[in-house]
Amino acid sequence: MAFATLEDLKGRLDWTLDADEERIAENALEDASDLATHYGRDWPEATAPRMVRTLVLKACKRYMSNPDGYTQSRAGDETLAWNDSAGENAGTVYFTDEEIKLLAGLAGRRAGLYTAGVTAWQSVRRPVTAGLVPVENGWKGFPLYADETEPW
Repeated sequence: MAFATLEDLKGRLDWTLDADEERIAENALEDASDLATHYGRDWPEATAPRMVRTLVLKACKRYMSNPDGYTQSRAGDETLAWNDSAGENAGTVYFTDEEIKLLAGLAGRRAGLYTAGVTAWQSVRRPVTAGLVPVENGWKGFPLYADETEPW
């Protein structure tokens, strides 16, 4: 399943692909679509947000324009260079950190800190006044703190 077609990708490239490049591009589209599913969710092709298609095409264009992940190239002394900005993804189809966050947002997964109230199974909540611990048998409560206004 690919979120974009080879024709979509050809429209974004500024050169004509030969047969070998077309094969590589089709595999890149599949890889980028698999990554989009991994970082986002498993959208059906017909209902995937347009931004997913855009991000898949962007990652494939980045890969097709620079399949080896070079960051510097010189013709004089034949210098080639890589750096660690893409890390282990240099020379592969990948999404940047911002693109990964965008895919997660499109899938409805937002990063953040959440809290959840936890109670014991079939427990009964009792009102608690400051400084008192609830007890059984109808007592007002056991004084845990010395002062209700400043318990510590």
